[in-house]
Amino acid sequence: MITKFRIHEGAAESEFGMACQRIIPWQTREGQEGQQSQEEPPIGGMACFLPAGASSDPDCHDQDEVMVILSGSGSLDLAGEKAEFTVGDVLVLARNKEHVVHNPTAQTLTWLSVYWPLHEPRQNEGTEVSA
Repeated sequence: MITKFRIHEGAAESEFGMACQRIIPWQTREGQEGQQSQEEPPIGGMACFLPAGASSDPDCHDQDEVMVILSGSGSLDLAGEKAEFTVGDVLVLARNKEHVVHNPTAQTLTWLSVYWPLHEPRQNEGTEVSA
């Protein structure tokens, strides 16, 4: 079965100081068979829409991430390092590094982020090991 949907800002929700459309795992329409009945994928993905002149909220997670720039241009601050980018560029973000995306232009900046693992590893806080 082919599942088809469109990346569109109208399908996005407010997250991380911008609009984000979760695409992996995808949602099926009511009455369709689909991913809901299948095993979860090992990765996650979302389309991000950062308005003109805006910056994303700072984010830091225990997941690797790849950003594929679909439209616009901007810059990325990653743990004190800065890189400028434009449409067609691919940026690789190492896990556990705080990052912020900036859009200094007059148009919406759009990118696809793919990250893995799908869920952040659980922390074993408060767990004591006895000898």
